[in-house]
Amino acid sequence: MSRTASAARIADAAPVFAALGDPTRLRIVDRLSGEGPQSIARLSEDAGVTRQAVTKHLQALVDAGLVRDTWRGRERVFQFEPRRLARARKHLDLISSQWDAVLMRLQAFVED
Repeated sequence: MSRTASAARIADAAPVFAALGDPTRLRIVDRLSGEGPQSIARLSEDAGVTRQAVTKHLQALVDAGLVRDTWRGRERVFQFEPRRLARARKHLDLISSQWDAVLMRLQAFVED
C-alpha cells in the first residue's frame, strides 16, 4: 500500500477512533447498535450525564459518521451507522496483518 493510500485510510479512520475514545459516546453507540434507533430523551435516561451533554456527544458521533439522525414528527431520532465502523475496522485489520507479518519475520530471524 502506498503512503498516500495509507494516509488517506488513517485520515478516514481517525475521527471514528476519536469519537469512540469517549466512554459516554461508546455507551451511546452500544445502545444504538443493540437497541435500535432512539430519541435524545430516551438516550439521556440513565446516561449519567445531562441531556445537553448527550446532545453534544451525539453531534460528535454524527460528525464522525457513526450515527445519523432523522426527524419523526417533532422528535429527532438517532440511528447507528454500521458502515462507517466497518470501514474503520478494515483499517485495524490492515494494521493487524502488518503486525502479524512483522512478528513472523522476527520469529524467522530469531530461529535462524
